[in-house]
Amino acid sequence: MKFSNLSSLASRLFPAQTVTVAEQLHAPLLSDADLADIIQHVQAMDLAHHQPRDVHYRQAGNFRSIYLGRGLDFEEVRPYQRGDEMRDMDWRTTARTGKPYLKVYREEHQPALHIVVDRGASMRFGTRTQLKVTLAARIAAVIAFAAMPENTCIGGTLWQPGGFTLPCLNGEEGATRLVRAAIEPCPPLQQDTQQEARTFSEMLRELDALLPRGSRLVLISDFAQLHEQDMPVLMRLASHHDLLALQVVDSAEENLPNVGMMRFFDVATGRLRWLDTGSQRVRAAFSRRAAALHTQQRQMFERIGVQLHRCATDDDVYKLFLKVYEYE
Repeated sequence: MKFSNLSSLASRLFPAQTVTVAEQLHAPLLSDADLADIIQHVQAMDLAHHQPRDVHYRQAGNFRSIYLGRGLDFEEVRPYQRGDEMRDMDWRTTARTGKPYLKVYREEHQPALHIVVDRGASMRFGTRTQLKVTLAARIAAVIAFAAMPENTCIGGTLWQPGGFTLPCLNGEEGATRLVRAAIEPCPPLQQDTQQEARTFSEMLRELDALLPRGSRLVLISDFAQLHEQDMPVLMRLASHHDLLALQVVDSAEENLPNVGMMRFFDVATGRLRWLDTGSQRVRAAFSRRAAALHTQQRQMFERIGVQLHRCATDDDVYKLFLKVYEYE
């Protein structure tokens, strides 16, 4: 699919509508104008050409894979081994050397992309520009639209109470369905609903059992639920798939603003707490704890050979992808 066909895609995701102030809480996270802008940026930055080319997913397609076997791209010549098929013989090399040789080709497979969008309680927060869950939906849209022209098989998982998985579909159909799900309204969760949420390990194990090995797996989350005990299953995911970890944060989670006495709701314990944000000592302690947590999370991913990329709600999301592709 050519990018010239993308300009009208956003208008088909959601019909144009006027949202009143009372309806904003239950409005889509991104409007059709936002989606059109994302598509234009994807086209201008030519992100499609930065997608991984060597495909791990073992399904017939049109792209170079990591597997050797039957295909159109010649890879190498090797000596004949018992059980090899005669139709693959390289007769010229055999005649020249006097020993039987075979031609080996690079198989062509279809790339598979699975995007996980965290829409849990801690993601429904933001103090700068947008909610974290809105940024997560924006990142997912950029990745899906960038992969669409390559006819990638695109699927996804929504992490939220009553969450669901979208099996992969090719090209525009897969991208459109995933983006539509990612930008669904995301009001604050009720306390009883939060208690029904599954643990991070459970959600990771479900992914590992669901996805075929070699998929391109993108995790978009604040990783607030990630703990040391989750590392074995996360390591297994990284060994089975091409894993990309994108962390969504808000500036207020790193440096507490000075707004005097404030009441906070702890989504982990369900308790209400008062903090004097006007105290420099409190703000300094908060910043130290936040920095230590970030270092711990980064080191956890480094141990499994995965780079953790961070993006704040007031950052330029497209600069994130320049860093990601530079790293890759």
